Parts: sequence; structure tokens; C-alpha cells
Amino acid sequence: MKKKETSLTFLDQFLPAGAFDEVAPFFKTHTIHLTLTHDRKSVLGDYRNPTTADPFHRISINATLNPYSFLITLLHELAHMFTFVHFGHSVNPHGKEWKTQFRHILIPFIGKKLFPNDVEKALLAYVHDPAASTCTDPRLFKALYRYDERKDGHKLVDDIAPNHYFQTEDGIVYQKLEKIRTRTRCMNMSNGKIYLFQGIVDVKEVNKPRTKNG
Repeated sequence: MKKKETSLTFLDQFLPAGAFDEVAPFFKTHTIHLTLTHDRKSVLGDYRNPTTADPFHRISINATLNPYSFLITLLHELAHMFTFVHFGHSVNPHGKEWKTQFRHILIPFIGKKLFPNDVEKALLAYVHDPAASTCTDPRLFKALYRYDERKDGHKLVDDIAPNHYFQTEDGIVYQKLEKIRTRTRCMNMSNGKIYLFQGIVDVKEVNKPRTKNG
């Protein structure tokens, strides 16, 4: 789907109640072109610095994110903007400079009832050492996942009971066996092989598949 530039007032409907007034000042002090997209699964947001051809900051966000994920992703990309403003291309994309900017931006949004309690608690732990993506922080990812609009039967691997079955996006059915540290052993029901899954993988819970013998 082609990206479309988003007006500032339109942004309000994608944010948690009360967050717009906290976000708007960033757009008043910097020239930011915001676009929304529906066609990315592995990338939640993106920041592009000004160029000769496009002399403004460019931020894109997945419009399908729930309001809390949307706000965190927007702040994540704004932190990239401020990192570029202060340091240009001389620092790592998610290095200590970006972490400092992200903490500086995120902390004022905590304690204002913009996030549910479980998300806020996870954010308080996350903000001490923010990662390149919320998807790499299991506690925060799980808290945000609870507020996603999901298809019937979809759960995280961690939420599937042991010995129950689930289907991945490619249609393969697995049986969940046991958790080993941060991953879970699962058996592919087609070939009998064992695979390790991260607990935060989104899957569809299904009934035990029928065998050839019934």
C-alpha cells in the first residue's frame, strides 16, 4: 500500500486518549512529514533524515499498531530524529546517544495514565536500557500484545499450553513440548523434527491434527 502523508490533527485517532497534546509540540518545533503504512510486518516505524531532495524529517509508522504501540514507536522514531539533529551520522543508530534521547522523550509520558498499568510497568523496566525494537523485549512485547486486534485463536507461543498444538503463518502445525530458557521446543507434526521457538511468536492454536490412521 502506498504511503500517505498524515496531517497532525489526523494523528490523534491513532494515539492513546490524552497523548496528542503531549506529542503535538514535537511537530511544531521541527518540520516532520509523517506517513502511515499498512504493508510492513517486520518494521514498526522508520526515520529518514532531511536531504537536498526532501529537506525535512520523515517518519513513517504502521497504522495497524494498537494505540500504545503506535505511541511508543512514534517516540522511538522521534528519538532518531533528535539523535540526528545532535550527532548527524557520526553515531550508531541505536547506540548510547539514541538510548539517551529515547529515555529523555519517553519518561515524560510515563505516570500520566496514557498507558495501561501492565504496559507502563514494562516500560519502566524497558526504559533503563531501550532496545532497537520493542519486539526484542519479551515483557514489553507481551504487555502490548494484549491490546492488539487479533484473529480468532491467535496467541503467543508462551501462551499455548504444553502438549497443545499451533499453526504458524506458513500453515505448518507444531506440538508445543517444553520451554528451555528463553525458547520452547516444538515438534513439527509433518516431519517429526524438533524446532526452537521464541515465546513471543504469534501463532494460531489448533486441534490435534488427524493422522493417516484416524
